[in-house]
This record gives sequence, C-alpha cells and structure tokens, in this order.
Amino acid sequence: MSKKAPTEDEKFLFVDKDFINSPMAQADWSAKKLVWIPSERHGFEAASVKEEHGDEVLLELADNGKKVTVNKDDIQKMNPPKFSKVEDMAELTCLNEASVLHNIRERYFSGLIYTYSGLFCVVVNPYKMLPIYSEKIIDMYKGKKRHEIPPHIYSITDNAYRNMMQDREDQSILCTGESGAGKTENTKKVIQYLAVVASSHKGKKDTSAVSIHGELEKQLLQANPIMEAFGNAKTIKNDNSSRFGKFIRINFDVTGYIVGANIETYLLEKSRCIRQAKTERAFHIFYYMIAGVKDKLREELLLEPFTNYRFLSAGHVQISGQNDDELYEETMEAMNIMGLSEDERIGILKVCSAVMHLGNIEFKKERNQEQATMPDNTAAQKVCHLQGINVTDFTRAILTPRIKVGREVVQKAQTKEQADFAIEALAKAMFERLFRWLLGRVNKALDKTKRQGASFLGILDIAGFEIFEDNSFEQLCINYTNERLQQLFNHTMFIMEQEEYQREGIDWNFIDFGLDLQPCIELIERPTNPPGILALLDEECWFPKATDVSFVEKLMNTQGNHMKFSKPKQLKSKTEFSVHHYAGKVDYNATSWLTKNMDPLNDNVTSLLNASSNQFVQDLWKDADRVVGLETIAKMSGDSSMPSASKTKKGMFRTVGQLYKESLSKLMTTLHNTQPNFVRCIIPNHEKRAGKLDAHLVLEQLRCNGVLEGIRICRQGFPNRILFQEFRQRYEILAANSIPKGFMDGKQACCLMIKHLDLDPNLYRIGQSKIFFRTGVLAQLEEERDLKITVVIIAFQAQARGFLARKAFAKRQAQLTAMKVIQRNCAAYLKLRNWQWWRLFTKVKPLLQVTRQEEEMSLKDEELTKAKEVAIKFESELKEIVLKHTTMLDERNALQEQLQAETELYAEAEEMRVRLGAKKQELEEILHEMEARLEEEEDRAQALLMDKKKMQQQMQDLEEHLEEEEDARQKLQLEKVTCDGKIKKLEDDVLVMEDHNNKLMKERKLMEERIADFSTNLAEEEEKSKNLTKLKNKHESMISELEVRLKKEEKSRQELDKAKRKLEAESNDLQEQIADLQAQIADLKAQLAKKEEELQNALARLEDETAQKNNALKKIRELEGHISDLQEDLDSERVARNKAEKTKRDLGEELEALKSELEDTLDSTATQQELRAKREQEVNLLKKAIDDENRTHEAQVQEMRQKHTQTVEELTEQLEQSKRVKSNLEKAKQALEKETSDLTVEVRSLNQAKTDGEHKRKKLEGQVTELQSRFQDCEKQKTELGERCSKITVELDSVTSLLNEAEGKNIKLSKDVSSLTAQIQDSQELLAEETRQKLQFSTKLRQAEDDKNNLQEQIEEEMEAKRNVERHVSTLNVQLSDSKKKLDELSGNMEMLEESKKRLQRDLEAANNQFEEKASAYDKLEKTKNRLQQELEDILMDLDNQRQNVSNLEKKQKKFDQMLAEEKGISSKYAEERDRAEAEAREKETKTLSLARALEEAQDSREELERANKALRMEMEDLVSSKDDVGKSVHELEKGKRGLEAQVEEMKTQLEELEDELQAAEDAKLRLEVNMQALKAQFERDLQGRDEMGEEKKRQLVKQVRELETELEDERKQRATASAAKKKLETDMKDLEVQIETSNKGRDEAIKQLRKLQAQMKDFQRELEDSHAAREEVLATAKESERKAKSLEAELMQLQEELAAADRARKQAEAERDELSDELTSNSSGKSALADEKRRLDAKISQLEEELEEEQSNMEILNDRLRKSTQQVDQLNNELQTERTTSQKNESARQQMERQNKDLKAKLQEMENQVKSKFKSSISALEAKVAQLEEQLEQENREKQANAKGMRQKDKKLKDLILQVEDERKQSEQYKDQADKANVRMKQLKRQLEESEEESQRATAARRKLQRELDEATEASDAMSREVNSLKSKLRRGAEPSFSSTTRRMGGGGRRGVVDDASEEEADSQSDFNGTKSAE
Repeated sequence: MSKKAPTEDEKFLFVDKDFINSPMAQADWSAKKLVWIPSERHGFEAASVKEEHGDEVLLELADNGKKVTVNKDDIQKMNPPKFSKVEDMAELTCLNEASVLHNIRERYFSGLIYTYSGLFCVVVNPYKMLPIYSEKIIDMYKGKKRHEIPPHIYSITDNAYRNMMQDREDQSILCTGESGAGKTENTKKVIQYLAVVASSHKGKKDTSAVSIHGELEKQLLQANPIMEAFGNAKTIKNDNSSRFGKFIRINFDVTGYIVGANIETYLLEKSRCIRQAKTERAFHIFYYMIAGVKDKLREELLLEPFTNYRFLSAGHVQISGQNDDELYEETMEAMNIMGLSEDERIGILKVCSAVMHLGNIEFKKERNQEQATMPDNTAAQKVCHLQGINVTDFTRAILTPRIKVGREVVQKAQTKEQADFAIEALAKAMFERLFRWLLGRVNKALDKTKRQGASFLGILDIAGFEIFEDNSFEQLCINYTNERLQQLFNHTMFIMEQEEYQREGIDWNFIDFGLDLQPCIELIERPTNPPGILALLDEECWFPKATDVSFVEKLMNTQGNHMKFSKPKQLKSKTEFSVHHYAGKVDYNATSWLTKNMDPLNDNVTSLLNASSNQFVQDLWKDADRVVGLETIAKMSGDSSMPSASKTKKGMFRTVGQLYKESLSKLMTTLHNTQPNFVRCIIPNHEKRAGKLDAHLVLEQLRCNGVLEGIRICRQGFPNRILFQEFRQRYEILAANSIPKGFMDGKQACCLMIKHLDLDPNLYRIGQSKIFFRTGVLAQLEEERDLKITVVIIAFQAQARGFLARKAFAKRQAQLTAMKVIQRNCAAYLKLRNWQWWRLFTKVKPLLQVTRQEEEMSLKDEELTKAKEVAIKFESELKEIVLKHTTMLDERNALQEQLQAETELYAEAEEMRVRLGAKKQELEEILHEMEARLEEEEDRAQALLMDKKKMQQQMQDLEEHLEEEEDARQKLQLEKVTCDGKIKKLEDDVLVMEDHNNKLMKERKLMEERIADFSTNLAEEEEKSKNLTKLKNKHESMISELEVRLKKEEKSRQELDKAKRKLEAESNDLQEQIADLQAQIADLKAQLAKKEEELQNALARLEDETAQKNNALKKIRELEGHISDLQEDLDSERVARNKAEKTKRDLGEELEALKSELEDTLDSTATQQELRAKREQEVNLLKKAIDDENRTHEAQVQEMRQKHTQTVEELTEQLEQSKRVKSNLEKAKQALEKETSDLTVEVRSLNQAKTDGEHKRKKLEGQVTELQSRFQDCEKQKTELGERCSKITVELDSVTSLLNEAEGKNIKLSKDVSSLTAQIQDSQELLAEETRQKLQFSTKLRQAEDDKNNLQEQIEEEMEAKRNVERHVSTLNVQLSDSKKKLDELSGNMEMLEESKKRLQRDLEAANNQFEEKASAYDKLEKTKNRLQQELEDILMDLDNQRQNVSNLEKKQKKFDQMLAEEKGISSKYAEERDRAEAEAREKETKTLSLARALEEAQDSREELERANKALRMEMEDLVSSKDDVGKSVHELEKGKRGLEAQVEEMKTQLEELEDELQAAEDAKLRLEVNMQALKAQFERDLQGRDEMGEEKKRQLVKQVRELETELEDERKQRATASAAKKKLETDMKDLEVQIETSNKGRDEAIKQLRKLQAQMKDFQRELEDSHAAREEVLATAKESERKAKSLEAELMQLQEELAAADRARKQAEAERDELSDELTSNSSGKSALADEKRRLDAKISQLEEELEEEQSNMEILNDRLRKSTQQVDQLNNELQTERTTSQKNESARQQMERQNKDLKAKLQEMENQVKSKFKSSISALEAKVAQLEEQLEQENREKQANAKGMRQKDKKLKDLILQVEDERKQSEQYKDQADKANVRMKQLKRQLEESEEESQRATAARRKLQRELDEATEASDAMSREVNSLKSKLRRGAEPSFSSTTRRMGGGGRRGVVDDASEEEADSQSDFNGTKSAE
C-alpha cells in the first residue's frame, strides 16, 4: 500500500504505515521519555520528563517547551509510536484516558472516523460527507473478517450477518450516543448494507418473487422517512434528531434473504408537540404538512400559516439544505410504498392538524370564580370537525367534566390551569397514539409471513447516557436503559475474555464485570425489600394526597443507606436526589414525576373520541377505557384512602414506569438471546464543524458511552496479546544469548526469553499460540529494546568512526612521507641545476647505446616468451579441434542413422495416424449418438419439470381444497351447536309432553272413578268376587315378582344410560382431541409447505402415483367394510320387515274379528251404545291427540336422525380427507432431509396419538353399539314383560285392582320411556292400548258372573301355558346372552382385524416409500454411470490424440538419448540394440494387429451374446407376469448370465496374455508411455480444447522438423569446415585422450544408472499396460451397464403404465363406490349386486396383490443390477488405485532422470569449458545446439510439471468420484436391506391378511348361525302365540250358548284385542328399532 498512491476512498479507511514505522518518531519518543499530563484546553498534552523530586515531577511541554511541575499521580504513560493511530484501542499497551483520546483525535484528524475499542466500534461524527459508503466499499467489506480490513460500520454489520448465517445465532447491533452523534445515520447504513447483501431478489429466476421481495427491501428502506417525519425534530445539537428509541428487527430465512422486519419504539418525547426551545422545532410532520399540502386538501385539513399555531413556539424554523414541501412529497410517497390507503393518509394528516389546533384553544378565568370559560370556540370547532365529534359535548367535557364520586356522577367545574393541562395532555396523547398506530401499520407492511424467518438481526438506536443540569423522569429512564445495556456489554466482554483465556489455556480468576452495575440497577428497578425508585413511584401514584416531595422523602427513608444513592450537597429544592451511575453521579429533580408516571387524560373527551364518526379516530382510541381518568386524579387529591401496591392488579391502569420497565425487560431478554455488537457514536463538537474535536466533550462521552468502562475491564486482565513469532522477532535482542542456535519451537523460545528478562509472573501469561501481558508491560519492553538498540548502534557508530579516523590518519601519513621525498628531491635538484657537469651528464646520457642494449634484450625476451605461449596455445587448440572433428564425424554418422530410423518411425506413425483416424471416426459416431441421447434426456428432463409444475399446481389446488374443507368443518361444528340447541328444545318439549301425560293420567283416574260408580251396581256379585280375590292374591304375588324383575331391569338400564353418557362424553373429548390434532397437523403442514420446493421431480411424481394407489387400496378396504356392514343391516332389516308383515297380517285379521264381535255386543242395549259412543268419542279425541303428537315427534326425530346421519357422514368424509392429507404429509416428511428430522418426530408422535385416538374412538363406538344392542334387548324383554302383564290383567276378573296396578306400571314405564327420545312412541302406544283395555274391561264387568267358572278353568290352563312360555323365554334369554357374548367376541375380533388392516396399510405405505427411494437412488446411479461412461469415452478420445503427440515426443526423446549416447562414446552399441528392438517391435506390432483383430472378433461375439442376453431378458420380463415361472426364468437367466460372465473372464484372460506378449515389444517406448500417463490427466482436464491442442502440437512438430532440417544443413557446413581443420586437430588428439578416459568412466557410471532406470521403466510399462487392459474392461462394462440402463428404463415405463392402470382402477372403484352409496340410500334390495361388487373388489385386490408381487420381482432384478454396478465400481476403484501407484512411481523415476540429466549437463559444461578455451569458433555451433537441447529439456520439464499438476487434479477428481461411488454403494446396500425387510414384511402382512380373512369368514358364519337361531326363536314364539290363540278359541267354544256365548265372545274379543294391541306394540317397537338402525 505504501508504494501505491491510495485512492480517494482509501484515504478515509487505511492508515499511513510510513508514519507509524517512522524511525524519527521512535527515536523522539525514546529520547524524550514522553508522557501525558492533564490540560484544560486540550484535555491532555504531551510532555517529556526532566527531573523527579519525590511525588512531584518536572516536565517540559512538547509544544512550547514550557516547564511544569506535576504530581506523579496525574501523569499518564504514552504509548510508543508503533501504536499510533491503532485500529483497535484494546491493543494499546498503555490503556488510559489520554492514550484513548489521543488515538481517536489522531485518527479523526486523518479522516478515520471509525475505531475499534475491544468489542466497541467508536464512531466520531465527521460533519461532512465521506466517500466510504459506495457500492465499491460494500463489495470490499463483503464476507471479510474484522481484522482483514479497516474499521467500518459495514464490517460490524457483515460480521454480524456472517455469524448469524454460520452459527444460526440471532445478532444485534447496539447504536448509542448523544443527540447529533450519528446514531440514526449509522442505523441507516446498516439497513442499506443488509438490503444490498441480503436482498432476496438476487439471483432469483421467478419474476413474481422478484417483485414481492424487491418491494420488501424497498419498504424496509422507505420505513425510515416515515418514522423520521413523525419521530424526528430539530434540536440545538442536531437538525434531524430522533426523539425516540427504536429497535429494528430484520428477519432472515435459512438462505440468508430478508423476509420481513419489525420496529419497536421506546420513550417518544411527546411533550415536543406542545413546547420547544427558541431555535428548536416540533416534529417534522407539522412543518412538512403546512408547507407541502396544497389546494383542496389544505382546505379540508383547515391548515393555517406557521405563526397562527401556539404549539409551534418559534414559528417556521428553517433547516439549511432542507426543503419541507419536497420532504412532504417524499413522506407521502413512502406511505404509498408502505401500503397506506388515501383515507388513512388523510386521517393521519387530520389528527396532526387537530393536534396543532388544540394549542389555539384559549381559556379564561371568570371574575369571581376559579372556573374556566372558553370565550371563543372557533379552534374547538375546527378540532371537533377534524375529529368527527360534537362541539358542545367537547366543550362540556373540557370545562365541566362528569366525575363519579362514590355512587353518584357529578359535574365538576375545571380551573383554567386544569383545562390547559387537559388540552395539552390530549394533544400529547393524540400524537402518541397516532405514532403507535403508524408504527403498527409499518410493522404490518414489513411483516412478510410467506417465508418463516429462521433468524434475525436487530439494530438498537437509542439515546446514550445523559447528564444535564436539570435531569427529570425521562433522563432516569434513559440512564436506566444505558445501565442495563452497559451491564450487557460487560457481561459479553467477560464471556469473550473467558473464552479467549480458556482457548489459550491461561489460569485466571474470572470476574463477572456485569455484576458491578447490579446495585445501581436494583436501586432503580427492585420491586420490594426495599422497593426501588420506580416501584416507590408507582406506589406513591396510588396514595391519596401524595406529592413529589413525599415521594422523595419516602425514597430517602427507604434507600438512604444504599451505596449508589445519596443526597445532593447543595439542595436547591426538596425534590432532588442523586444516583451514582457507572458514568458518574447524576442529580435528579422529581418535580411532576407523579403526573408524568400516571400520564392522566380527560376520560370524558376520550369517550367522545372513541365514539367519533370518523373510523380512523375510533381506531386510534379503541382502548380509551385503559387511560388514567379524572376520577383517579380526584381520588389522588381527595381524602379517600387507597391501599398501596407495588404491582398492578388486573383491571387497573398501567403507569408509564411499569410499561417502560416491561418493554425494557423484553428488549433485554431479546438482546441476551442474541450475540451483541456495540457501536458508540460520539459528537466531536457542538458547533457542527468538521475537523474540530473538543477533548473534554469527547472524554465525557467516552465515559458515558462505556468505552472507558470497557478499558477498565481490559486493564483487569491481559489486554496485550502477541503471537510467539512476533514476540521473538521484535524482542529477541533483549535476550540474545538465551536462545541456542538451530530450530526451536516458538513457545519454548518465548519461555526462555521471559526467563532471561526476569519478568514478574503476574505480569504475563503464556498461552497456546500467544503470549499475554498486562497493561504497560509492552511499553517497558519497548523502552528496554530501544536502550539495547541505542547501545548496539552506539558501538557500531564507534567502530565505524574509528575505522574512518584510522583510514584518514594513514592517508595523512602517506601524504607526509611523499611531501618529504618531494622536498628532498627538490632540494637536490636546486643544488645540481647550476652545476655544469650535471648539465653535461643529462645531455650525453640519452646518446649512449650501452644503456639501450639491456632494454632491447628485455624486449626480445618478452617477444620470445609471447611467441612460445602462442605456439603452445595453438598446439592445444589444434588438439582440441582434432578431437572435436572426430566427435563431429561420429555425430554426423549417428545423425544419419537417426535420420533413417526417424523416417522409418515416420512411416509407422503415418500408419498409426491412419488407424487413429478410423478410430476417431468411430468415436465421433459414438459421440453423436451420445449427443442425441443427451438431447433426449434433456427433453425428458423438461417434461419432468413440466410434470413437477403440474404437481405443484395440484398441490396448491389440494391445499385450497383442504382450506375449503376446513371451512366446511367449521360450518358443521356451528350446525352441530345449533343441533345441540334444538335437542335441548326437544328435551324441553319432552318434558311438556310428560306434563301432558300426567294430565291424561288424571283424566284416566276420573274415568276410573266413573268405573267405580258402575262397580257399585255389581254389589250383588261381591260374594263371587271374594272367590276371585284369592286368585287375585296369587296373581298379585306373581305380579310383585315381575315388578321386582322390572326394577332390576330398570336399574340395569339406568346403569347402561350412565355408561352411555360416559362414553358420549369420552367420544366428545376424543373428537376435541382429533380437532386439536387436525389443527396441529395444519400447523405442521404450514411448516412443511416450505420444504416441498426441495423435493425432487421423480420423487414427487412417484409419490403422487403411489399415494393414489394407496388411497385406492384404502378406499377399497373401507368400501368392503362398509359393504359388509350394510349387508348385515340389510339382512336384519329384511328379517324385521318379514316379521312385521307377518304380525301386521295376524293383527289385522284379529282386529276385524274383534270389530265384528264388538259391534254385535255393543248393539245389544241402548245404554251400552250411548256409553260406547261417548267413550269412542273420548278415545278418538285421545287417539287424535296422541297421533298428532306422535307424528310431530316422529317428524322431529326423523329430522334429527337425518341431520345426525348427514353430520356423521360429513365428519367421516372429513376424517377420510384428513387421513389422505396425513398420508401425503407422511410421505413428504419421509422424503425430507436431516433438517426436518425434528418435525418428522413430532408428526409421527401426533399421528400415533391420532391413530390411538381413532382406535379409542372406534372402540368406544363399538362399545356404544354394544350398549345400544343391549339396551334394545332390554327394551324387547321389557316389552315382552309388558305383554305378559297385559295378558295377566286380561285373565283377572278383579278389574279395579288390576287397573290400579296397570296404572302404576304404566306410570313407571312412561317415566322410563320419557328419559329416551327414541321410546316416546312406545310409551304413547302403551297409553292407547291401556285405554282400549279399559273399554274392554268395562264390558267384561257385566259378564263376570256368567264367566266365573269358565275363567277359573281357563286361568289354570293358562297358568300352565304361561309356565311353559316362561321356561321357553328363559331358554331364549340364555341363548340371547350367549349370542351377545359371541357378538362381543366377534366385535373384538373385528377391531383386531381393523387394526391389522391399518398396520398393513402403514406397512404398504412404508414399502411404497422405500420403493420410491430406491427408484430415486437408481436414477442417481444411472446418472453417475452415464457420467462415468462419458468420461471414459472422453479419456479414449484423449488417448487417441495423445498417441499422436506421443509419437512426436518419442522423436525428441530419442534425439536427446542419442546425443547423450554419442557423447559417451557407445552410440554404435545402442544403435545396434535399437535396431534389434525396432525389428522386434515391428514383429510385436504385427502380433498386436492380429491380436486387435482377435479382440474385435471377441467384441463382436460379445455383442452377439449381449443381443442374446437382451432377448433372454425380454423373455424374462414376459415370464415375470406369470407367478409360477418367475423363479425358474430368473434362475435360468442367472445361469446364462454366469455363463456369459465366465466367457467374458476367459476373454479377459486371453487379452491379458496377449498384453503380456505386447509388454516385451514396447520396452523402447517406456519414456513415451510415462509421458502419456502424465499427459492423460492434462487432457482430461482440458476436455473441450483437445482438438485445438492436437493441431497446435502438429504445428509445433512441423516447426521442430524444419528446425532439425536447418540444424542438419548447419552441421553439414560445419563438417566441411571441420574436415579442413582435421589435420591440425590430429596433433592435439593425444592430449584430449586423457580427458576422454576420465569422461568415459563417468559415462560408464551413467550407463549403469540408465540401465537401472530402464528396468524400472519396464516395470512401469507393464503396470501401464495392465491399466490399459482394465480401462478396456471398464469400457466394456460401461457399455453393458448402458444397455442395462436402457432395459431398466423400459421396465420403468412398464411400471409407470401399471401405475396408470392402478389409477384407472382406483377411479373405477370410486365410481362404483358412488353407485353403491346411491343404491344404499335408495334402500334397493341389491344384496346379490353387493355380493357381486364384493367379489369384483376381491378380484381387484388380488390383481393389485399380483401387481405388488410383480413390483417385488422387479425390485429384486433392480437389486441384482445394483450389486453388479457396485462390483463394477469396486473394479474401477482398484484400477484407479493401481494407476495412482504407477503415476507415483513414474513421478519418482522422472525425478531421478532429471537429477541424472542435471549431473550430465554439469559434466558436459565442464568439458565444453575446457574445449572453449582452445577453439571457440568451432564450438559455438555445438553450444547453440546444446542450448537448444536445454530449451527442449526445459520445455519437456515444464510439460511434465503441468502433467503432474493435471494428475494431481485428476487424483482429486477420482477421490471425489470414489467417495460418491462409496456413498452410492452404501445407499444401495441400505436400499437392499430395506427391500429385504419390506419383502419379509409383505409376506407377514399377506399371512396376516389371509388369517384376518379367515377370521372374518368365521365371524360371518357365526353371525349367520345367530341369525338362524333368532329366526327359529321368533318362529317358536309365533307358534306359541298361535297356541295361545287356539286355547282362547277353545275357551270361547266351551262357554254357555245364550248370554254367556255373547259374553264369551266379548271376553275372547277382549283377550284377542289385548293380544292384538300387544302384538301391534311389539311390531311398532321392532319397526322403530329397525328404522333407527337403518338410519344409523
């Protein structure tokens, strides 16, 4: 960063590192010993320590050099320059206020407004726009960790967002600070960042989703202007100050997209509505509205200019850079986006206008009274017009409100002050309610419940700690909030420190710093013992005559001794007290705290507003009853006493303190459940100037915001942490000799350094990766390091200076000696210059020859030596040239041979190229086929997508249908409630009927009294009656016994009624449980609806088809059960009908006979006719009344039954639908992943509970039916007993006594029957019968004397017959009880069968689900198989392309090998060996061609076998449909398959033998095969550009051939020159032979190594060939698997067709069910048709079972194929492992070869250097050649490296594939196990089905037996009744002929009438019973 010039935005984010690492600053700090001292102007100033005198220190100020003496305690240490402008102030080694302030100031002046302080992010308001909020910056901070990038609000937000996504933990960002510090702006930036990063419409394809969720982010951003308009205002400090706290909760789904938001507000400053300071404004909306509303709307809102409103104190205060009318339009647009309607917006503006007009209402005091008056009510009229209330009512409510005093309501006159207070309170309340309503609407718009929020991120924007001159109730609430927030910070910091120390393994006594603030919090919020400030305030609000002074006195008394509570030293008033907060001591003034806490309102006005004609105003004042009214205030001021209570009771009003405490506790629980992130906003100055920082103001805010509190916590622990490496690197100079040389672990080195430094163990801790220090320790170490560095540098400087001084001294000495010599020579010259002989000597000396000879000789010697040297050089060069010439000749010969070999190789390569071209064409054809198949698969995928969309549409339709059914169910429940009401009404009617019955009984008694009058006429017959009394006593004893029996039966019946009621109650409870379960299911369905999008296409399709199949099976089973029940009902009804018809015929005949007899007898006398006429009239009247009542009751009962049956049917349909829905949900639930495991457990538990409830319900229903049958049996027995009683009464002559007894019995029977609505008809018919008996008895009284003797005989005979009948009845009762027991057992068995059926259904569903899962797994396996096959085909294509490249690379490699061999002198040997190898290779290649042909023939035979296999498979599929031959055909196919596999293995062995023969032929191509092995991975990676690479390589080879040709030409030229110089070089050959011998030795060693390498390469080649063979086998298996896949696809198509057929069968079954239901409703006698239907359904069930067996066989085939595919996968894994081992070996061999090449190169360079010194010109060409070869080598090395990289990547891919294959193999094994279990389970279920069918057949046989026995019993009873009739006829015949005959006839008729009536009664009861049964 230092080198590059920073961009414009980076200047405001990144620190200049050059300044931090400045050595000048470091030196200045260490030299001056700088410290901080307090300063009034700058907060703290830098000064250097000069002297220390005890506690005082003499300092010199750094700025002006002024000297100051300061106390030692006032000095604060300064951090080294290393820590200047540090991004995290927790890293400062000296943690004090001065260092924190200096760091913030330095960063602020550099434009860096964001700074970390531990967990805090401190933000200083820059008062200007900075370019650090652009999209570029957002992208820069996306996904980065906190330490990777500079501090920013985006970093805090991004870390919170990432933590929420990774840890699934809710997050919160807490922004606090003073007004104007930038809280709201930073909150906006957080929302802006989240709207960009987590917008839900990014990357989505669905346009509808884009529109919806795009609107959500827009609404989230547009919510801010609305809340600012209604909640922000201009203050002295801030032009846009938020006058409320808010907590914005943004919800995210599982994928991290925004799905909704919610805003909660705290402490709205509603008093700003009514009064403001001079330069301040009210809420913005008032100014926006007055400036922006135009035309008609302005008239409608009755708006006036700014100056006309009293509540706008300063009129229109303009804000610079802000236009109110434009902001009004923006606010309206935001409301529109938030979904507020036009009416709602007008309603909002009306309320705002009404609030302003309320301030214009003026009150005046009357002259002689305190009462207030309103002289001008224009403002009130405007308010009432806007609010939709009456003006007179409003003025009355304000001036003379109604107050309840005791029990009376009194009008109380208000004073002017009270009226003004009421108006102001009303205005505040009105605006507050409007603000809350608006907040609710915003939340409603932001709450998108379509996707459920998985987690949320909350942003808290709330005022910071406030300490003013006058602190009121609002400041207490804000400071209480900040105490709680600071406690949260301390607690989280404690947790973070604890986690850090635990992670590093440090011993530390943990301190929960959050407990430091607990006393102050308890002082404010404690409810009792002793109560806190808020609790005492609430208590005082309830006391009469309580004042603010009494509240403060009470507070002083209760909390006077509290550590955080005190009295101010200078008391200005009695309402002052002080609280010691963490930020300092705050003096509070409690004036008007009671009224602020109660927030009273005029309840008369609120009731008016609640009844407003404006709907919007009504909605605002819904809870008007919850306000504190005038009564409470009156009681406060009155004498009535109220009990004190700290807690609010139910129905009482809630104080402001209580509401705020509750909302704060909710907020704190929310924040405690989140991971908090702290942002502290700081205002730098009050002048709103950029670049100015008031130190004292910032320090005060740091103290209030808790930053200094956090630093205090840091100082308690070990705040400075350094990694071991950094510590050693920086401070190793302090312990230079303590660490030994060599490697040492960082922790050990640090331990040794610490020991050497002798630090106090309390000052440091050594962790796992860091070393921890207390504050100030690093500064001390820095000082010691500076001292050490200064010592070292001083010593270095001393050495350097000494060296320079010595050098200068030696230079000076040399100069001095030179000067002396010059002086001496000058002096001598001066002496000799004038001497004549000297002049002569100087002139003669040059002329002498003697002096020159020596010089000439020396010159000649030098020339001679030079010539000798040149000759020696030429000789050596000549020798070298001769040697070079011979080597060049050898090289030329080798090159010629190489050329020949290359031409041959070229021809071979051409042949190979032709073959490869043919293969390429074949592979291209295969590729085209695969592409066509791919297109088909894509079409199929598109079709599946269409199916998926259709299924989703069906799912939506089903959900809508479910909702409709749910609505219908609710309607039915409502109808049920109405029916219950009707039943109650009917019960009341029954009671009325009972009363009517009683009246009839009274009338009957009157009739009896008349009969008694008639009996007086029979006094003559008293003697005869005495005899009859004896008989009567006997009969009475019998009757008493019968009555005892009746009582017992009545008791049993009552018990049955009780049991029935209990069962009904239990059934109701169960129905309620079922409803609850359905509700839970609905909830779970809503939760599961989200996961439905993740279901796969094929699964959804198969699930729907299997669900339809299961539903069809379920319906078929249910229909079978329903049909069997209906058949039973039909049989019983038919039997009952036959009986009823028989009895009806008999009774009709008897009635006709009786009528004829009665007419004969009644015509005898006139009196009798008159009596008869009267009685008949009475009887007819009674009959008509009873018939009418019976008809009405019957109609009502039938209607009730029909409704009951309808409701029952609808409920059953709903239950069935819910069952279907449940089955669908269970399937969806099983298909879901691990994320829905919890839901599946819950759903299963609920389903189990539901099934248990259904079982219980069905059991209870069975019990109810049993009880009903028992009850009906009892009723039958009762009717039989009644018949017996009637018969006995007929036989008795004593009419009166018998009538009384019969009346008592009838009363009892009528009471019993009245309790049940179903038996009303029976009781009424009994009454009618008894009236008939009265008439008959009246006639019998006249005939009693004549028939007495006959009756005695007849009675005896009838007694005997009666005994016989009773015996017969007792036997029948025994049989009935046995039959009941059998029926109970059968019902139990039926329940067991039903349970087993349900189990079978569950198991079938599980099996179907497993089948679907296996099918999906099979699809996955098919996809992986296709992918592997495509990759294999691509590999083959690559191999073909590689072979061409390999042939080219062979040539290069051979050239290089030949060059090496020629240089080593053994090229001839290798050439011969190569020729032999080539000849052998040609022979082997011919063999390979023949083997390839054999291979092709074998492949053809294999294809024929595969065709045969296909035909066999088709036959197997045909045979699968028949059950018997399935096993045989599968066995035969498996045999054939084994035979084919054996043939394939034989072919493989043959191929392996052939390939072993090929191994010997390809020894010479080892290196090429290694290159091919390496290149294979590269070409697998580059699948698309292979052809292009091949063409490029062709071009490169052509270029290389041309280069080689040019090189050959150059070599020819060089050979010509070399032949000329050959003669010269022959002389120098002898010298070079010695060197050649040494090089030969090295060559021999290299040859040995080469041979070893060649042996290794042979091994590698063998392994390669094995891998080739395995690859070919894999290809063959892939083709086989492809063919199998095609066959499996055909089978899948068949299965789909079968499923479609099953669907059709299901639809047919539904149609047949509908037809059956129609037939049943019409009660058509279609028993044979039902039986046919049952047989048909049984046949369908058998067909479905056959289909199931076919599917099981298909599943077994699929399992076999899965096994084969797993075997193939294992083979592939083994082959991959072998290829990996070979590649590793090849890599190691390549490395060895490279090492050898390097050694050989080094030797070559040495030899070339020796030769270069002699003959440079001849060697230059060779050097160029060697350079070219080196370049080729480097290229090959690069290619090898690239190939190695490709191999590594391929290995990774192969590992992934192996893991996938292993996973699929595990899945296939699981599926296999599940299939086996399912097969076993299916067999068990089949056995259970067969057993249940046998049991059901037995039950039906037993039922038929019982039916026959019942028929026989009824026939026997009919025979008995006939015998009784015959006896009666005999008795009649044996009577006297005259009068007795008539009486006899009358008696017989009477008896017959009784019997007829009884039989009619029995028939009616039976028909009634059958009717109820059929209805049920």
